[in-house]
Amino acid sequence: MVVLRRLAGPLLSVGMLCLALWALHLLAKEVNYHQVRTYVQSISRARLLLAALLTAMGYAVMTLYDRFALASIGRKLPWRQVTLISFISYAFSNAIGMSLLVSGSIRYSFYIQSGLSTKEVAKVVLFCTSSFWLGLLALTGVTLLCVPLPPSLPLAAFRVPAALLLTLVPLAWLAGGLIKHPIRVWRWRVSMPSVATGVRQILVGAFDWGLAAAVLYVLMPNELNNGFGHFLAIFVIAQIIGLISHVPGGLGVFEAVMLAGFGATGNEALAAPIIGALAAFRVIYYLLPLCMATVLVLQREARGLRQKSLLTPWFTGLLPSFFAGLTLVSGAVLLFSGATRALPKRMDILRDVLPLSVLEVSHLLASVIGMMLLILARGLQRRLDAAYWLTLVLLVAGAVFSLLKGIDYEEATLLTLLAMALAPAHWLFYRRASLFSTTFSVGWIVSIVAVFGCATWLVLFSYKHVAYSSDLWWEFSFYQGGAPRALRALVAAAAAGLLFALASLIRPRRLAPEPPTEAELVQAMPLIKQFPSAQAHLALMGDKTLLFDPGGKAFVMYDIEGRSWVTMGDPVGNDDAARRELVWMFLDQCERAGGWAVFYQVSPEDLDLYLEVGMSLLKIGEEARVRLATFNLDGKSKKTLRGTVNKLARDGLRLEIVPAESVAPLLPRLKVISDAWMLDKRVREKRFSLGAFDPRYLVRTPMAVVWQNDQIVGFANLFLNETKQEASLDLMRFLPEGPAGIMDYLFVELMQWARQEGYTWFNLGMAPLAGLQNRRQAPLWNRFGALVFGRGERFYNFRGLHRYKDKFDPEWEARYMAVPGGIALPMILANVASLISGGLSGVVRR
Repeated sequence: MVVLRRLAGPLLSVGMLCLALWALHLLAKEVNYHQVRTYVQSISRARLLLAALLTAMGYAVMTLYDRFALASIGRKLPWRQVTLISFISYAFSNAIGMSLLVSGSIRYSFYIQSGLSTKEVAKVVLFCTSSFWLGLLALTGVTLLCVPLPPSLPLAAFRVPAALLLTLVPLAWLAGGLIKHPIRVWRWRVSMPSVATGVRQILVGAFDWGLAAAVLYVLMPNELNNGFGHFLAIFVIAQIIGLISHVPGGLGVFEAVMLAGFGATGNEALAAPIIGALAAFRVIYYLLPLCMATVLVLQREARGLRQKSLLTPWFTGLLPSFFAGLTLVSGAVLLFSGATRALPKRMDILRDVLPLSVLEVSHLLASVIGMMLLILARGLQRRLDAAYWLTLVLLVAGAVFSLLKGIDYEEATLLTLLAMALAPAHWLFYRRASLFSTTFSVGWIVSIVAVFGCATWLVLFSYKHVAYSSDLWWEFSFYQGGAPRALRALVAAAAAGLLFALASLIRPRRLAPEPPTEAELVQAMPLIKQFPSAQAHLALMGDKTLLFDPGGKAFVMYDIEGRSWVTMGDPVGNDDAARRELVWMFLDQCERAGGWAVFYQVSPEDLDLYLEVGMSLLKIGEEARVRLATFNLDGKSKKTLRGTVNKLARDGLRLEIVPAESVAPLLPRLKVISDAWMLDKRVREKRFSLGAFDPRYLVRTPMAVVWQNDQIVGFANLFLNETKQEASLDLMRFLPEGPAGIMDYLFVELMQWARQEGYTWFNLGMAPLAGLQNRRQAPLWNRFGALVFGRGERFYNFRGLHRYKDKFDPEWEARYMAVPGGIALPMILANVASLISGGLSGVVRR
C-alpha cells in the first residue's frame, strides 16, 4: 500500500499525459508538421508584439497577488523586491506546473531572506493560491452564464448548472468575510479575509486570466473570430481541465480541449492553425518569461559569487535544483529538436559546407546528449561533482551538434548560456559519489519517461505523411532523410537511457542494516576520539548501524523504527567534505529503501548540512555544557552543593577513574548496583541516545567509580576524547541505600578531575524540550513542546531534569532534529520516541 501511494500521483500524471497525447493524435490526425510551421511563420509581427505586450501586462498583474497578500498580513517590502519574487515564482510555476509546490518553494526561499517568518510565508502562499483559483472560477462561471458553449464540448449540456456552481465558490468566499470569528475547518481555525480583500482577490485573479486568454486570442486564426466571449469560455474550461490533470503545465491536455472546443476534429484547415497558435502561445506566455526569470536568478547567483554573504543556506539549497531544472529543459529541447524537421533554407547552407555523414552523426549524438542531460539533471540536484563536469561537457557538445545538424542557433544559444552560468558554480557540486549510485525517485523517472514520450509523439506527428518500412532506417539524405534521422536518433536516445538504467541496476545492492562488527568499531574508534563532541562514544554501544563514507574519514550511526531512519547526532569525523557526503549517502540509502531520513540531536554548527539538502529543523531541547576553566563551588548559590560534597568526603567517599582495560573485573559488582538502581526507580533500559548496562559496551570506556571505604556505591562510564575538548558521562547509577547526594558528588568530582586533566568542557547532556517558547507567533511544534515541558511530568521529568543540570551553571546550547518536510512528521516523532524509549510502551513510562 505504501508503494502504491508513492506511485499513484506520478502514474496519474503520466496516464493523463498519455491520454492527452492520444487525444491530440486523434484530433489532429489530418494535420502535418509543415502545416503547423507554415501558420506560425505567417503570424504577423504586430500580432506577436501585441501578444508579448499582453504577456507583460499579465505578469505585471500577477505581482498584485503578492502585494495584496503582504498587505493582508501587515508586512511591507520594497515594490521592486516583491515584483522580482512574484515574477520568478510565476514564470517557473506557469511553465513547470504544480503551482502550489513550485511557486510556494520559490516564495519561501526568497521571502525568508526578506525577513518573513515561515508562518507569514505560508499565509502569503495561501493568499496567492486562493486568489489564483477564485479569479479563475469567477471568470469561468460568469463567462458560462453569458456565453453559450459549442455543442462539441460535453459540458455544453450542463452549462448553466456548472456556471452556477463555479460562481457559488467565490460568492461563498465573500460571504465568509462577513463572519468576524475564525471558522473551524476540521482541525484548523481559519480567519476569513474581509469582503474588500476578497473582492480584490477575485478581481486580480479574473484580470490575470483574462489577459492570459487575450494573449492566445490575438494569435488565433481569423477564421475562428466568433467574439472574445466565445473564445474565453473555451479557454478557461481548457485551463481548469489542464490544472486538475496534474500534468506539468497542462501540456497536451490544454491543447486537446482547445481543439475539441473549436470543433477541429478531422478538420485539417482548422486544426493546423489552432495548433500553431497554441505553440506560439506556449513560447510567448510560458517559455519567454521562463528564460527571463532564469537570467534574473543567474544574475543573483553571479552577484552572490562576488558577495558570498548573499548566498544563504536557503538560496544555495535552491540553486542546484534550479540548474537541474534547466538541464532537464535543455535535454528536452535537444530531444524535441531531433524529433522535428529541420528548416529547408538552413539545410541548403549545410549541404554546401558539410558532408552528409557529419550531419547524420551530429543529429544522432544531439539526441543522445539530450537523453543524458535528462539523467544528469538528477545528479546536479544531488550535487554530484561528476554530473557537473559531464553536464558542462555535454552542454558545449550539444551546442556544437545543434549547429551541425541544422544550424539550430536558438538551442545552441540556450545550451551555451546554461554552460556559462553553470561554469562558475562548481563549488555547489562537491560530492564525489558515483552517478550510478544515485537514486532516481518515481517522480524523476516519470519526468524522463514523459519527456521521451512527448519526443516520440513529435516524431509520429512530424512524419505522419511518411510511410513506414524497414528500409527507412537505412536511408541517408539531406532533404529526404528527416524521418530516418528522427527514428535513429529516437532509438539511440532510448538505448542511452536503457544502458544507464541497466548499469544502475547491476550496481552492488546495499545489505539490510546490521549492528556494527568488531572491525567497524575499531575503525570508528580513532574518529570518535578526535571528534569534538564526546557524545560520539554512543557508537560503541553497538546497537546502531555505522555508515562510513567511501574514504573512511567519517561515519553516521543510525537505527530504524518503522519507516524512520534515525541518526544519533551529526556525522562523526573532522573531514568536512566526508561529513557532507555522508548526509547525501544516508539520504540516498533512505530513499532507496522508501524510508524517512531523520537526524536527531544535531548541533547549530552543522545545520547547513541539513538545510542544503532540503530538510526542515525542529528544536528538541538544549544541551548543558559546563566551562571547566570557570567552574567552582564558591558563592552563595553553590552553598548547598558545596555542603553536600564536603559532607560525603568526610563520610569516606572517594572517586577513582578506572582505565577501560581494567573495567572488566569490576563488572559483576557494578551489575549488582545497576540492577538495584533500576528496581528502585522502576525503569528499564533505554537505548539509542543513552547507553545500557552491556559488558561489551562498558569495557570500551573508562569508568568513574565512587567508593565508600571498600564498597562501591556508585559508578558512571566516561566519554573522553583525545583532543581534550570535552568530557562527559553516560550510564550513571548508584545504590539506593547509599548516602544521599551521590550524584552531586560524582558530577562535582568528575568536573574537577576533568579540569585538572586539561579538558575544556564537561557535557551534562540534553534537557529535552528545554528552551521552546509557548508564544502566539511561535511554530506549532514549539508551542506543543513548551506545553509538554511544563505539564508532562507524568511521562518524564522534563522540568526537574533542566533544574538539576542548571545548578552547575552550564552554558545552554540548542539541539535540533532535521526531518523531511510533509505530513509524515507525526509518525516520525512517534518513531523517534519509540526508538529512544525502547518501544512504544516505554514512551509512557518514566
